[in-house]
Amino acid sequence: MLLVQGSVSVTAYNPNNRFEIKIWEEDFREIPTRMLCARICQPIGDGPFPVLLDLHGGAWTSKDRMANAAMADGMAQSGILTVSIDLRLASEAPYPASVQDANYGIRWLKMKAPSWQGEPSTLGLLGSSSGGHVAELLGMRPEDPRYNALPLEGHEEIDASVRYVATRSPISDPLARYNNAVVKGRQKMAGRHHVYFNPFSDIEEANPQRILERGEPVKLPPLLIMQGGLDDNVLPSIQEKFGSAYRAAGGACEIAVFERCDHLWVLQPGPDTDRAHEMVKAFIARQLKTVTGTQ
Repeated sequence: MLLVQGSVSVTAYNPNNRFEIKIWEEDFREIPTRMLCARICQPIGDGPFPVLLDLHGGAWTSKDRMANAAMADGMAQSGILTVSIDLRLASEAPYPASVQDANYGIRWLKMKAPSWQGEPSTLGLLGSSSGGHVAELLGMRPEDPRYNALPLEGHEEIDASVRYVATRSPISDPLARYNNAVVKGRQKMAGRHHVYFNPFSDIEEANPQRILERGEPVKLPPLLIMQGGLDDNVLPSIQEKFGSAYRAAGGACEIAVFERCDHLWVLQPGPDTDRAHEMVKAFIARQLKTVTGTQ
């Protein structure tokens, strides 16, 4: 079934669908130390399919495109072209390098999507932990010249706007997360903030919570935050405060607390992980407004 969104026909997204998928990797962007790669999960079908860009976590200092593979595969199996990309780590370059990579990734994926049976206008973000921090910044500041610093040669007309942002345990207030690590004596975690935010004053400038509190002009795409109730890394109260600020600024923000879960619960199979997968699919379906089955 094809539905028309504006002047574009898009395959109706039903989160209950099940597709066979094709998975492969491509070079994404070369940096001095290595090649950043992309992992593409493509539903096998005519499409065009909705498009999702997955941004990994790792406290800005570790992990890669494979960090969220199980969820990426699940999204693709439901009928979403899902692409996970490497981001520069803080040891390679501090903020805003990873945000620049992800901004470039949005534009790059919009360029690539039609050849992979994807519809660029449907593109949304999925971000985990520090990847959720990056995703929130991208959703709020799609036209920021610092974030748009990497040119997509031959495609200057493609912008970095996104349809929605879905997150798991995002670092919505990195200064609050840093202070929490200091109070708990977690020197290694606190140190990761100093490596990424260099100069450290960037922890205020690149802070989604503080951006809203300062009243900066921002975009406010629909936002989903999934948060572990037992998370002592990013506290649930941080997310509730951010969600309230986001809604007060005029944005739609859904917060779901998984009461029995910690920061990384989705890395383990189980009913709460299954629930998180289904929640993301249902959220995406609502944003696309093309659900034809039961949520």
